[in-house]
Amino acid sequence: MDVYNVAFEWTDTNRHWFIEVPIRITAYIVIVLIARYVLHRLIDRATTGRSHQEREEGKPPSRRPPLLRYLRERAPAAASSSQTAKRRQQRAQTIGSVLKSTVSIVLLGWMVLGVLSVLGVNIAPLIASAGVAGVAIGFGAQNLVRDFVTGMFMLLEDQYGVGDTVDLGAAVGQVESVGLRITTLRDIDGTLWYVRNGEIARVGNMSQDYAVARVEVPVAVTTDLNRAEEIALQAAEEALADPKVSDKTLGEPEMLGVQDFSADHVTLRMTVKTRPNAQWSVQRRLRREILRAYDEHEIYAPNA
Repeated sequence: MDVYNVAFEWTDTNRHWFIEVPIRITAYIVIVLIARYVLHRLIDRATTGRSHQEREEGKPPSRRPPLLRYLRERAPAAASSSQTAKRRQQRAQTIGSVLKSTVSIVLLGWMVLGVLSVLGVNIAPLIASAGVAGVAIGFGAQNLVRDFVTGMFMLLEDQYGVGDTVDLGAAVGQVESVGLRITTLRDIDGTLWYVRNGEIARVGNMSQDYAVARVEVPVAVTTDLNRAEEIALQAAEEALADPKVSDKTLGEPEMLGVQDFSADHVTLRMTVKTRPNAQWSVQRRLRREILRAYDEHEIYAPNA
């Protein structure tokens, strides 16, 4: 009788460890893999925004990805469809990668805790230790965490995107890529700048809504200012008659008058509203036409 009981207990124990435990662990793993696959597919579908034909041809999405449908978008009105599509695609893919990483970490953590519970391990001390370790790691990597958090908010708010010309304080140039940790932009000299998102205290975006071309022209103090203003305004209006210039402007030139003066010169200021990123080319054209008109009408520069 004692031999029978020992055999029965041994068989019951083996059944628990060699049948029930593996089945439960396998169930946890299968559930996590299926959930991860389904959630990742949903995130991918929400971040593509591409039709079946576009996916087959490898083209960027022509419409806004579903993930961005309810988020603010500030793409420049003058941007081409390809630039807008690239901007949307990168923004959606970056946000999607964060969502997929979060899903994977949560599911993996749940699976590990479930497997340990099945094996009879007391997970309460592990959870407490993980909390303490998380606080320590977060404190030690606070700059990295700040970069990621700042980058996430920048993407959600669409403060800038690929193709925008921005002033980030540390560098000024055209944005080439926007990541969760690093933003890269190329300045006018061709230098590629890598700026940590956590170090960006302010953002000056020159590519949203509209821009203003500001032209300041110095003239001699002996110049008839009313005549100089009229000639400058007339030259600007003639420049805007060119379709290549008028297509970049959103209004008529406005002469603001005397901006500054000193003992040897007076500075006149003129402004005109332009499309985003077009203010510099308009400024150059207006300066050239105003200088040409001043030369024709013998309005001299300082010390001339």
